Amino acid sequence: MGDLNVFALFAIVGFSMAVSILITVPLTGALVRLRANYNPRGLRLDPEGNFEPHTGPVVTSFFGMLKRVKRIEGWGGLYKGLMPTLLFSLVLSVFAVTVLDADRASTPGRIDPPIAGPFGTLAYGLLSMLLSLPAAVITYRSITTPYKLPYLRPMYSIRILLTPTERKKPWMLYMTPGLLAAQVLNVAYTAFFLTAIRAFLLPRPSADELSLNTVKFGIYLFIELLSTVVLCPLEVISTKLAIQRNHAAPEYNSVEQEAEDDTLDGEEYTEYSGAEEDVIGLRHEKDPYLGLVDCAKKIVDEEGWKALYRAWWITLLAAVASAFAWVAPYFAP
Repeated sequence: MGDLNVFALFAIVGFSMAVSILITVPLTGALVRLRANYNPRGLRLDPEGNFEPHTGPVVTSFFGMLKRVKRIEGWGGLYKGLMPTLLFSLVLSVFAVTVLDADRASTPGRIDPPIAGPFGTLAYGLLSMLLSLPAAVITYRSITTPYKLPYLRPMYSIRILLTPTERKKPWMLYMTPGLLAAQVLNVAYTAFFLTAIRAFLLPRPSADELSLNTVKFGIYLFIELLSTVVLCPLEVISTKLAIQRNHAAPEYNSVEQEAEDDTLDGEEYTEYSGAEEDVIGLRHEKDPYLGLVDCAKKIVDEEGWKALYRAWWITLLAAVASAFAWVAPYFAP
C-alpha cells in the first residue's frame, strides 16, 4: 500500500511538472526572444565604419512575439528549448530537495532559497546560479537558434549551440563577458537584500502569532514591486549576453558570436515553413558586448532605455507571486 502511495505521488508530481512545462515553455520562449531581439532605433555603423540601415524584425510586445513565432516557426518553434528546460528542471529540483533540503518551490524567474538566514540564502543562491548558468545559456540558445534541434540527438544539438572553443573548454560559458556578473547581481539582490528585508518585516509565523501585519506586508510588497526597476534590466542584459557565444578563432574577437554558424548544414525552421524572415534579429557578430556595463550602455545608445524594460510586467508579476507565496502560511488552516 505504501509503494502504491509513493507511485501515486510521483505520478501526480510528474503530471504537474509536464503540464507546467507545456504551458511555460512557449511563454518563456517568447519572453527570451523578445528580450534578445536586436531592434536599433535607426542607422548604425558597420565594422568598416559605414552607415547601414536596420533590416531586422521590429517586435515590441510579448504577445506580438508569441504570434510571430507561431506564424514563422509553427508549433515546433513554440516548443524550442523544451528538452533543456525539462532536463535542467529535473536536475535543479533534485539538487534543491536532496542537497539543500529546500522546503518549497521557487517562483519562476526568481531565486527564492530555503530559510537559512541571509548569508545561508546568499550561499544557496550563488550555488544555484553556478548550476543554472550553463542551463540558461543552452536553453536561451536553443530558443533563439534558427536551426531545428532533434530531441534525441544531444551531441548534434550541442554542436549547433556551442562553439568549438566552448565544447573544448565548457568553463568558457562562465567567462562570457558580463554574464556571470549580471547573474551574481541578480542573486545578491533577490537572495540577500530582498530576503533580509522580508525576514525583518515578515518573519515566519509562530504558534503564538498567526496574524499578518498588513502594514508591514504592504511595505514589503511595495519594495518587491519597486525591485522591477533593478531586476528587469538585469534579466534583459543576461538574456542578450547568454546568447553571445565565445569564439577564439584568430581572425575573430574572442567574445563575438559564432561566424557562419561553424559551417553547419542543419535544417532551419524558415526552410521548413517557407518563411523568408527570421523570428528575431541579433546584433552584428563582429561588434559584441564586452561586459555588463558595456552591454547596458550599448542597449541604451542603440535601442533606447525602454529596451531594458521589455516585458517588465512579467518581472513585476513574479515579484507579486513571490510576496504572496511568502505570506501563504499566515492563511493556512
